[in-house]
Amino acid sequence: MKEQIRPESLPKHIAIIMDGNGRWAKKKGAARIFGHKNAIKAVRDVTEGSAELGVKFLTLYAFSTENWNRPKLEVKALMELLVLTLGRETNTLMKNNIRLKTIGDLEKMPDSVKKGLEKLKEEGYQSIFDTIM
Repeated sequence: MKEQIRPESLPKHIAIIMDGNGRWAKKKGAARIFGHKNAIKAVRDVTEGSAELGVKFLTLYAFSTENWNRPKLEVKALMELLVLTLGRETNTLMKNNIRLKTIGDLEKMPDSVKKGLEKLKEEGYQSIFDTIM
């Protein structure tokens, strides 16, 4: 399949709004966080596929200011899932020469998330992290 794709026809930047994971889980009779956890595989597939095809920029819009209005337990689970997933996927990001940029107001993030991101940076992964405010 990859052989059929002309590199010059690929966009340089792809942006994805990650939405509907909770509704997907609810339709399956599961908790909303089940949908968020399953989205990790989709993100991995898109990220690896984009890198393999040579897409230069991939933007994943994952958490809007409106998301802070979700139930506190769901927001907490999403924040924990973020740090856990980044910890698990950092080696893959580095191996694929993928740079992670956080965009937006990180000051509103819980201290545990900020500390988790800092810990990853301190463990030698700072080369993949960048913050744009």
